[in-house]
Order: sequence, then C-alpha cells, then structure tokens
Amino acid sequence: MRIERENPARPQEIVGAVISTPPEAVDAAVRDAHRDFREWSGQPAGTRLAALGRAADELDARRPELAALLARESGKPVSDCHGEIGFAATYLRWVRDQASEVLRPRDTDGSHGRITLARRPFGVVAAITPWNAPIILSMLKLGPAIAAGNAVVLKPSPLAPLAVTAAAELLPATRVLHGGPDTVRALVTHPLVRKVAFTGGEQAGRAIAAAAGGALTPTLLELGGNDPALFLDDFALTPGDFERLVLASFATAGQVCMAAKRLYVPETRLIEFVESYIAAAQRILIVGEPTDERTTMGPVITRAAAERVTGLVTDARNRGARIVPLGSAPAGDGYFLDPVLVLDAPDDADLVRVEQFGPAVPILTYREEAEVLARANDSELGLAASVWSADEDRAFAVAARIEAGFTFVNTHNRTGMSLHTPFGGTKNSGFGREYAEEGLLEYVQTTATHAPGAFRAGGAGLPAGAYPDAR
Repeated sequence: MRIERENPARPQEIVGAVISTPPEAVDAAVRDAHRDFREWSGQPAGTRLAALGRAADELDARRPELAALLARESGKPVSDCHGEIGFAATYLRWVRDQASEVLRPRDTDGSHGRITLARRPFGVVAAITPWNAPIILSMLKLGPAIAAGNAVVLKPSPLAPLAVTAAAELLPATRVLHGGPDTVRALVTHPLVRKVAFTGGEQAGRAIAAAAGGALTPTLLELGGNDPALFLDDFALTPGDFERLVLASFATAGQVCMAAKRLYVPETRLIEFVESYIAAAQRILIVGEPTDERTTMGPVITRAAAERVTGLVTDARNRGARIVPLGSAPAGDGYFLDPVLVLDAPDDADLVRVEQFGPAVPILTYREEAEVLARANDSELGLAASVWSADEDRAFAVAARIEAGFTFVNTHNRTGMSLHTPFGGTKNSGFGREYAEEGLLEYVQTTATHAPGAFRAGGAGLPAGAYPDAR
C-alpha cells in the first residue's frame, strides 16, 4: 500500500509516496534490525562515532535538496527547513564529539571494593517521530542511539515521510518503516524492541506507552505542551525581542510543541505590549508559499488541522474575545490560516485550555505574580514555559515555581534551546530527556560489576547474613 503525501500549500499536488509496512511485516523488519544490532554493537566506538560525522557532512551537502522536499511535504517555510537540517547536522557532530566521554565505562577501586559501571546499548530501538520537525526530531533519537551501539527502526509520520526517510538512510544500523497505528503497535510490542522513543501528541503517547508497558519496554515520551510565557511587570523588550516572540508562537504556523501558546501580560502594560507585538508581526510575518525564501509562515498541515484551529478561534470569539489579525493568508485551496492574536478570552476557553497547535495565540492579563503563576500552572501539560524580566535573578526565581520541564528566560522556542541543556516534559507532557548528557544516556543501560572489599585479598569478610554498611 502506498502512502501519498500532498502539498498542504497546494493539496492537488502529490509530492511523493512511500510504501506502507503492514503489521504482519514488522516482525521481519525488527529481526533484521536485531541482526544489525549484533554487528553494529561489536564495532569500535570510534567507528560508530565517525559514521555520525559522515552522515552530518552528507546532510549538509544535501541540504538544498532536502529542504525543498521538506517544505513541499510539510508546508514549513524553506528557510526554516534549511535551518532544521543544518541543526540536525550540528547535533550529530555534537554527539560524535561528546559520546566517548559520556558513555565510557567508569572503574573505581578503593577500600569499599572495586566497581565497574558499563554503558551498554539496549538493542533495537523503535523511534516514532512527528511531521512538524521530522529530521531534527529523528536525529535526536538516531544520533545517541547509534553512537551507543543500538540499531534503530524509525517510523516517521505519514504527513511528512519523504525528506526524513532520505536523511535517515545516511545513517548505519537504521531501518525505516511507514504505516499507521497498527504498524506502530506491532513495532512497539515486538519482543526484540528494547526501547521506544516517541515525540508527538498526548493521545498517541498514551497509546504507545500503554502498548510498550504491556511488553515491559521502557519508553521516552516527548509529548505536547500548552506553554505559558510570563511577562513580569518590569519586562523591557526591544523591537528585536518582539520579533523573536512573534516567531516563538507562529513559526511552523504555530505547530510546535514548545511554542509560546499563552502570553500572560500585566494588566497595566497590555496596551503597549499589544501595540509592539502587532508592529513586530507586521514586520516579520509573511504568510505565503513555503518554497519562497521570503515566507516566514506557511499553511497548517491538513484540512482537519485548519478546521480545528478555526473552531477554537470561533469559540473564543463567541465567548467575548477580540480577534486581532496579524497577516493575511494567500488565496487558493491550500490550508492557510490568517495568524491572529486573541484578546479577552476567558481562562476556560478551549483556545486557552488546550494546545491550540496553530497560528492563534491568546494574550491574557494579570495583576499579581502569585495569580499568574497559579494560572500558568493550571494545566495538565508541563513541557516548556518562559519568563521575561529585566531582572534575570527575578526571572529565575519565578521560573523555579513554574511546572514545566524547560523554562526559557527572556526568549522562547528554538532560540532558547541548547545542546548542553536537557529538554523534556513534566506532568502529561511526557518523561525522559533529549539533548545534553541526559539525552545520550537515554539509549544505554548501566550495568555494574562489583567485587566487595570485604571479600578481596586481605579483606576481613562478613558473616553470611550481613547487610552492607556505608563504608
């Protein structure tokens, strides 16, 4: 069965197709991956890491071709696609350079005894990735998994399967399957799959966690967020800061898990904030054809996504909210939406309560710091947040009270990411971490070998029923 991918900017255009793997064929694919693992894990660490460097170089060399393909299949602006692919190459090189130290065995020898800690690969890792940043979100799993000696079966989203498949083929010990929920279930429940890494929505994450849990397979889940941005009463934003803030919400047409999705502004500073935000949006938001280098916001991914976001905005308007347009979508049958600010929406409006995942952002006012913290934390999701203040120490103090896995200070979204800082969610936004040392350690198991000092040469021994002490 073929999975055809339409261009969301021109739905009548089929960009390409992949072959779907039926559930009954997953077993053979995973067994092939297990044989890959046996061979790959036996390779010297230097060989595995050098392969990441070669893949990074090839990604850079093929960036124009892959960026154009990704723009057509996903609707992301081509300039953004260039950036994503370049960052994916940067990340692979970072793993290459860091993995030797992070994953090396640790050997200690003292009066307590001798202990060796080894970092061993799981085996076959199932990586299931979304459509909104398919290449970098795949490399965040493939890079550390392959460096550690695992083999990977990658299952990309049917909504953007083309460019990521080409990118994944540059890496060794990697196989790509395509398909829907039945294929995913067969993959994550396979007895030879020893780890599952998933990025995507909460509902799909629950299903994957349940299926993997039934097989006692550990998971890494990076799920959605309804990320608050808190502007303290001393915020001091330049025009450039406002431009970063606009794209923190509207990049990829708002379809980013860590986008700024709820903006909390002091009541006394609302007018100046909105005026500056609108001015920045008029400078930087260009809604248009994704393959045009000037475009900064393309269409949403599907007609259903467009209808969902439109429904959230309509509901907010019906509940008394004011809708402020920030740009105009081009004419045609593409899945374009006008980017909008939403003012005066009640806290219980769906646009505020759920992850809108589209180009519609509510601005909400507050009076007291304690009040805004309570409202920001009143969510089942806890992926990311941001605090904006002229006083960095104050911002960090407020950030410490926010229920989120990652809190930005004076920025938000990808401009605040760091290769050295672990990223992941709290509450229903998942568990496990990507980036930094924690992201590398997700793909190894620590095994220990211990010779207690009491039973080594010269040791005093212990009675048969003794417990260990603190020495």
